[in-house]
Amino acid sequence: MKPLTTRISRRQAIQTAGAIIALPALESLGFRRCAAATAGAPVPKRLVFLGFGWGVTEDEWYPKIGEPGRDYALPAMLEPLAPHKADFSIVQGLWNRFTGNGHYGSTFWLTGANEYGAPGQSFFNSVSVDQVAARALGTDTRFESLALDCGEAANGSGHGPGLSLSWDARGKPVGGPRNPVEAFHRLFAKDSTPLEEQKALLKQRRSILDNALENARDLGRTLGKTDQDKLDEYLQGIRDLETRLSRDEKWIGAERPQPPFGEPQKGLAGQDEIKLMYDIIVAALQTDSTRVLTYRQPVTTLLTSLGLKTEAHTMSHYHGRPGDVVESSRKRDLAQSELLAGLITKLKTTKEPDGTSLFDHTTVIYGSNIRTSHSLDNCPTLITGKGAGVKLGENIVVPKNTPLCNAWLTLLRGSGVAAESFGDSTGPLREIVA
Repeated sequence: MKPLTTRISRRQAIQTAGAIIALPALESLGFRRCAAATAGAPVPKRLVFLGFGWGVTEDEWYPKIGEPGRDYALPAMLEPLAPHKADFSIVQGLWNRFTGNGHYGSTFWLTGANEYGAPGQSFFNSVSVDQVAARALGTDTRFESLALDCGEAANGSGHGPGLSLSWDARGKPVGGPRNPVEAFHRLFAKDSTPLEEQKALLKQRRSILDNALENARDLGRTLGKTDQDKLDEYLQGIRDLETRLSRDEKWIGAERPQPPFGEPQKGLAGQDEIKLMYDIIVAALQTDSTRVLTYRQPVTTLLTSLGLKTEAHTMSHYHGRPGDVVESSRKRDLAQSELLAGLITKLKTTKEPDGTSLFDHTTVIYGSNIRTSHSLDNCPTLITGKGAGVKLGENIVVPKNTPLCNAWLTLLRGSGVAAESFGDSTGPLREIVA
């Protein structure tokens, strides 16, 4: 029997080569959703988290605290969203109380974790809300979840480990497509490998994992506590790969869905990249390829595409800076709002088999862990879509320093996920429930 170090190497190769095998035989709207609609089953719930880790121009992005409810004046930076004012809410007063490092950007936005939460470790994170949702909502889809990424070196700063929005049960970042071309291929590219070869490859991967698991268990009997903890983490990684293999085996030999548009051109950046990623998100939901998505949006390339020369980190510290830095922050906010307005329009106009729209069954959360500069209180939070049954069209002001995880818990429950708590939640955020 080969030593464990050899098995780890082979496992890493498998993890890297864990390519998508196939997608189910779908029409453009998705076989499973059509089948569910035909059988009278309810249309599934979806959750989409859009993160822009550099904060906002706070003086012109937030509605006035003194104007709660529906009759609030739309702030200048949200003006492009005016046609949808009745269909989104701003929630003010939320924060992640354990997050004190302004240089971690998006890292703890969806987890609420304490970076020092593990004794003896310099960095710790926990599972993100999207992954909790995926375990419940993603059982019938080809992808349990999809973590889209902008590929930028940082989002919120140039410092700190782990820049993903999505974190698995071990507190490890969940990887995913880093540009529209990769995302398109992940969802729609056809696998020309003969079916028997696909089956043989899956069988080989299963055998390697079984051998690695056996060797690891043998080794575990001789390890001290520190090494045992590391081995437990390794074993959890194997179990995660086993889950992926089981999903691949379930979908082997099935056709991929027909994409609603052609393959994207390479090299898109900034505004064009975000717009196309939004189109891909809609397509993923429309074909029922997944029901849970995250997207860590670019900011640096967005500024470049707007013809702005201000560096993103400098822009986030716009207070007291020259006028061109403030203007860059404003143009960034307006461009992001315009792009979001386009996404909301697509969700409203994309129909379900039963005649309703994607908007009726999807919840989109748009926000950041950072308000501005290094300020981490009153996290920018915009919620749209009717999937989780939240109030729309309102400026919702909750008590200062209410845990952001209360909102995540409420959205999980509203989407049909039976969660008792999440992160540092103290209970559901009743102020946002319709």
